[in-house]
Amino acid sequence: MKFLFIVQGEGRGHMTQAMVMEGILRKEGHEVAAVIVGASSRRETPNYFIQAFNCEVHRIQSPNFVTDKANKAIRIGATLLENLKKIRTFSNSLREINRLVQTHQPDCIINFYDMLGGIYNFCYQPSAKCIVVGHQYLSEHQEFIFAKPAGMQKLLFRINTKITAMGAFKSIALSLWEPRQAFSKTNLLVWPPLIKSVVKSACPIPGDFFLIYIVNSGYAKEIFEMARNFPELKIEAFWDDKEMPEKYQPLPNLLFHQVNDLLFIEKLSQCKAYLTTAGFESIAEAMYLNKKVLMVPVKGQYEQKCNALDAERTGAGIAADTFDPLLLEHYLHGKSPDKASTEKFKQWEQTLEFQCTKLMESLMEADNQELKKSFRLLSPKLKNPISAYSK
Repeated sequence: MKFLFIVQGEGRGHMTQAMVMEGILRKEGHEVAAVIVGASSRRETPNYFIQAFNCEVHRIQSPNFVTDKANKAIRIGATLLENLKKIRTFSNSLREINRLVQTHQPDCIINFYDMLGGIYNFCYQPSAKCIVVGHQYLSEHQEFIFAKPAGMQKLLFRINTKITAMGAFKSIALSLWEPRQAFSKTNLLVWPPLIKSVVKSACPIPGDFFLIYIVNSGYAKEIFEMARNFPELKIEAFWDDKEMPEKYQPLPNLLFHQVNDLLFIEKLSQCKAYLTTAGFESIAEAMYLNKKVLMVPVKGQYEQKCNALDAERTGAGIAADTFDPLLLEHYLHGKSPDKASTEKFKQWEQTLEFQCTKLMESLMEADNQELKKSFRLLSPKLKNPISAYSK
């Protein structure tokens, strides 16, 4: 089968999911003909993502978050207003998606939680079936727990999630835990996280430094203050500040790296523990490597509050309002090695390829049913169309 990917470019996790999915599909003999990734002035599309595919990667302008002046918290009102101003730009992006779909004629479009992907599927109604992938779709499961307080942020989160999945043939919810109950809706599936092979092949060791990943560079000041107040701690951090060099060491015990896919996994496998904003994918990678996590959800980003709550439930680590190394140290000292939890998580992750095979079977079965239906519509009055044509 031939696939086309649409990937939200705001989060590195969605890119990782697309990279892993491409590898699984290629292993099963399928083709990814083109990749479309959402872009903005806030972030650069990393080279490792572009180089991961054997096809062309196309950048389009897509909706994006607006942060505060410190580049930390998400401003919900400003985000809505700014994106409304760009409707014409996004209309052009939708036309570009359609041009690429018409050019490549995929059998299936996989949308990794991009809003324009959902709007495109609803407005243009392509012949290709659409599948959506993201941990956010787990919010439709009856076992999912929403963070409190909720209110307007929860409502906007759920609306956004529904928009990305408009008209989808299947919604795939990525989960840190295996559900006890099946989805009540037949088009909703639960899969384990899409973890890269480089993570699976890493050899974790107990290191002597804390590893930090920050999605918004405004958190750098908070990390700097933490390193200065605790000079006995060794800290290495990854950020996405394109104005800074590859490595930046403002203090003897603090080293910043630009986002680098392979280097991050190397450091994650060697660290003492992991501190991060509550992005889903890196938490899953830390769990696979048996590294405990302290999670500081990005202010104003409700789904990250849910991520942190979800990860606490699985024993991945603890949530906090600030990057507090003493809190994490206390947590680590109070925990014995949790190998059973790690093994349970790995067993859940090992079902991934089986889940993917079942999905491909359902796609082909649906295509066969549509062919039969089309044939019946073309010859509604013929009881035996073959004999009719032979006369």
